[in-house]
Amino acid sequence: MILINLLPHRELARKLRRDIFNVNLGASALVGGLLAGIIFLWYQAQISGQQGKNQLLQTEITRFDAQIKDIAGLESEITALRARQQAVEDLQADRNLPVHLLTELVKQLPDGVYITSMRQENQSVALQGVAQSNERVSELLRNLGNNTPWFSKPELVEIVAASIALTPREQRRVSNFTIRVRLVRASEAEKMLAAASATAPLLAASTSVKK
Repeated sequence: MILINLLPHRELARKLRRDIFNVNLGASALVGGLLAGIIFLWYQAQISGQQGKNQLLQTEITRFDAQIKDIAGLESEITALRARQQAVEDLQADRNLPVHLLTELVKQLPDGVYITSMRQENQSVALQGVAQSNERVSELLRNLGNNTPWFSKPELVEIVAASIALTPREQRRVSNFTIRVRLVRASEAEKMLAAASATAPLLAASTSVKK
């Protein structure tokens, strides 16, 4: 016996395939939505964690800024205290400057040079005197500039030729001069003396080697 299927089997097969496709599509959409939700939640957790770290860093930065300001204030106070201490030490040391001034001036005066007037204003000293010749004045300038740590920057302000009467019949040509020189503070002079003492053995050794 021959069986003939009169039902629209092709339509049923297409409907079945369409239903299966729709189910797969819905499942894929559901899985995709779940994955997207999981990824979104993971990113949100990472962002929240980073924001918490950023907030912690900002709090620490604010705290460190306050500490830095305190340290800067302490450093400025320390600097001011050191400046005051140095000023007090300079004042105490400067009490002996007139003694050093007179002592060193006597040591550095060449023969034939006489000081007639001396005026000090802060660290500047103006010297007026009489010399037998211009060469004596030059020697005095060299001595003040090179042979003592208590004077620096000697400057010849004026030199004028003049005559003095030794006897009613005898006169001598002399040079009236004015020199300005800087009087070095005791702390600076002590440093220069210490440096000179340290280099003296080296100079002596080099001289002996050359010989």
